[in-house]
Amino acid sequence: MSPKSPTLGTLLRGLRTRQGWTLKEMSEHTEIPLSTLSKIEHDRLTLTYDKLQHLAQRLNLRMSELFSEPDLDSAPKPVTARRSLGSLDKALRVQTDNYDYYYLCTELRRKRMIPILTKVRAKTTAEFGELVRHPGEEYVHVMEGRIQVHTEFYDPVVLETGQGIYIDSQMGHAYIVDTGCEEAVLLAVCASADEDLMESLITLHEQEGGV
Repeated sequence: MSPKSPTLGTLLRGLRTRQGWTLKEMSEHTEIPLSTLSKIEHDRLTLTYDKLQHLAQRLNLRMSELFSEPDLDSAPKPVTARRSLGSLDKALRVQTDNYDYYYLCTELRRKRMIPILTKVRAKTTAEFGELVRHPGEEYVHVMEGRIQVHTEFYDPVVLETGQGIYIDSQMGHAYIVDTGCEEAVLLAVCASADEDLMESLITLHEQEGGV
């Protein structure tokens, strides 16, 4: 049987153990109440983006390191043989005004390809706001519903369920729900040579109005 993906509680407890801290000492270092930390470690509570950012800053970690298992051997290997099963119930959810993002396979470190299940709610470009830009390239495939794809150098296109598009992510872009459709579900794969791509994307979500 394949091992389950670690939860935020498991990762936080492992981090505390490696530091040799009690829950009380972790509370003092992070300025998060002891009772809150206990609930997180027992997977009875999660944290908002702001709280996660605060936690990372207090522990002197990058945001992506909060969702990664420790890298016990950093020496390069010709074959990593890595694998991870994507599951919605184990995904990291980031909610913004326009989208709900579900980051999959978050336990893998230094990914250059980020799989994200995205629920689209914005119905107009005015509602969406400014086009977004980030490093790398991305492929988006419509799993449910119908969307309009707006980019700064091309005319808008409509994608039906089962269709996809590959774009340069540094080009301004926006995905909105097409007329007559209430919500759409996309599978997006973002790729970049930047090993901190996930952290960059989450920071971008904060600017979109993340919660």
